[in-house]
Amino acid sequence: MSNANYVTRRNALRATSALLVALSWPAVGRAADADPAVAPIRTFYDALLAAMKQAEQLGVRGRYDKLAPVIRATFDLPAMTRIAVGPEWTTIPPEQQAALTDNFSRMTIATYANRFDGWSGQSFEVDPEVMSRNTGRVVRTKLIRPKEEPVTLNYLMRASGDTWKIVDIYLSGTISELATQRSEFGAILKSGGPAALIESLRQQIDKLMKKA
Repeated sequence: MSNANYVTRRNALRATSALLVALSWPAVGRAADADPAVAPIRTFYDALLAAMKQAEQLGVRGRYDKLAPVIRATFDLPAMTRIAVGPEWTTIPPEQQAALTDNFSRMTIATYANRFDGWSGQSFEVDPEVMSRNTGRVVRTKLIRPKEEPVTLNYLMRASGDTWKIVDIYLSGTISELATQRSEFGAILKSGGPAALIESLRQQIDKLMKKA
């Protein structure tokens, strides 16, 4: 083999190797970006969009039934109930704690079934880069609405066994939904105790589910 042919062949091999390495970079980057706290949010949004696109034929009850399994899997509803109730939780009898958790869970599902009642081109964006927050992580997302400003929805996630679950939602990126609920729940607990809060949650569920 002549020197010229050897150099040409060697350069070709180098170019091929470089191309193979370059082609592998995006896959590596995607793997690095796939933080485990992000996957549950994407799964939840996929289900939410599917329910929105079938909103009319499903109705509020159908959307509730479609969203219930994914919300129960994605949200740490017992933890969210305890946080929303606040310090008074430890003074509440176990049977009322169970009733509060059940009704808070059903109210959360009913809220999404009621609120996302149609689709007109909306989509969700999920930032693959998460932020550390004490013992949890924050997943940043946006609801993209045609001809309107995007809505920032950030989720505080905490590890639950081998998975990550939502424990709070920050509306507009900063307003804690559970902090708002704790203020409302606290007023009800102060005036009527756990029984009044359970009844209030039941009434909210009925109102959300009866919406035409």
